Amino acid sequence: MDEPFGPEYVRPAQPDCSRCGCCTAALCEKGRNSILRCNGHVGDEFRDTVIGCPCSAETTKHTAAWRTAQVRVTRMARELPVVPEAEALLRTLAKGAAEDTDGVFPQLKLRGLAQLVHGLPGITSLGHTYLAAKDDVRAAVAVLVVDVDKKARTARVEVAAWRPDKPVTVLLDQIVTDSGLDVDSLPGRWLEAEANCHADHADKLVLTGFRNSAPLPQGWMPTSGGDVE
Repeated sequence: MDEPFGPEYVRPAQPDCSRCGCCTAALCEKGRNSILRCNGHVGDEFRDTVIGCPCSAETTKHTAAWRTAQVRVTRMARELPVVPEAEALLRTLAKGAAEDTDGVFPQLKLRGLAQLVHGLPGITSLGHTYLAAKDDVRAAVAVLVVDVDKKARTARVEVAAWRPDKPVTVLLDQIVTDSGLDVDSLPGRWLEAEANCHADHADKLVLTGFRNSAPLPQGWMPTSGGDVE
């Protein structure tokens, strides 16, 4: 029988990703679940080719980069906001195009909150997230870790004050870093986190500041925080 793994053996080509024209399917799967995105998992010779891959971009919902950006911008809005002039411009941009009379647009662009659209300043989706984080009520809530996916580095959690029967997905590394808890101890554990429980969709619900919670009273059961659809 011939030995296929000799000096002339060539590894079969991996299937291309069906959603982009720059990566293999395996690379995009890895990139979607990594804050390094696709370009963080290739050598220098391929980095320029895949650096703009939409499958792992922070502008593509449910990627690791997107989840990280939601948390980053929410924390920025609450803990280290932009100067008042920049926020005023951002709010004006949310209503339509505007002129940058105070010269603060570069601050917004640097933070991913605004961009040039046909040569004019425009707000980005992260800019809308920033404004929502500034305006929404955020409060400490009880969170139940339903399960974790170590491969995808995500966890499903139920938020007692939002929709306790509808788990939402968060980054596993965010919980571990915030709480200091071991991954294997998370499933079935109650935690506390900051959340905007008036969000009308799971994509707009942003959890920050996970921490170990005090023991819940015996027999305590969460109740829904409202008829959010």
